[in-house]
Amino acid sequence: MARLKTERVWSSFRGNLRQTFHRTRGRQVLHFLHVGKTGGTAIKHALKAHRVTPGHAIVLHGHRFTLREVPKGDKAIFCLRHPISRFVSGFYSRQRQGQPRYWVPWTPDEKVIFERFETPNRLALALSSSVAEERSSAEKAMRTIAHVKDGYAKWFDSEEYLSSRTEDIFFIGFQETLAEDFDTLKSRLGLPANIALPTDEISAHRNPEHLDKKLDQQALENLKGWYAEDFRFFALSRQIRRRTSKEQVPESDLASALDEMLLPT
Repeated sequence: MARLKTERVWSSFRGNLRQTFHRTRGRQVLHFLHVGKTGGTAIKHALKAHRVTPGHAIVLHGHRFTLREVPKGDKAIFCLRHPISRFVSGFYSRQRQGQPRYWVPWTPDEKVIFERFETPNRLALALSSSVAEERSSAEKAMRTIAHVKDGYAKWFDSEEYLSSRTEDIFFIGFQETLAEDFDTLKSRLGLPANIALPTDEISAHRNPEHLDKKLDQQALENLKGWYAEDFRFFALSRQIRRRTSKEQVPESDLASALDEMLLPT
């Protein structure tokens, strides 16, 4: 444990030193916040070999790095995803224990949870079960499963704080329009047009297409209540994007994608 802590401190020191170097060369330091299950793995994969440009230096952070850690004067890049879609993705990612890209075994609690709730629909429906024990187990699952338990407040603290850092936001993308948004980001960074997001499931860390993603209407209503704060963060981020950029995907296109996704299938 002591060795791991020492390595993290040393890694942080080296990172800060590199960032200082780029600032002295007149480059804008951009911090990519990796919000879980929003397309961040795909973007980091595509940007890994292009982190330094004449005008920018991009720092690709892990899941722990938050907006509060972005120094004033630097800028943030991040992607978000509709809370319900993110819930489904997070559920299946942990059900697969991160495979095939990663291998993160279940915790003892997660093992019990996934033996009981085989699909995201079953878990979401149980949040309003008339059986107290079923409802309690579902609530515990929502607070236990990695990704599912992590709301947007983990990265942005509060709506007020996110609003206060609007000037420090370089770019906001959305998983629902990731390809188009990445093209816009490349343009703003001055990167070659032929840089592309990965298309295979492993590099993109994407869920397989065959999974049962159906959500009953009651499940949708339960999730809207559970993730009410995340819905507000999501809406605020869309407002910030509209105010700060005229180049990104038209809001009508994003709204259409979201409306279609919310329909039970």
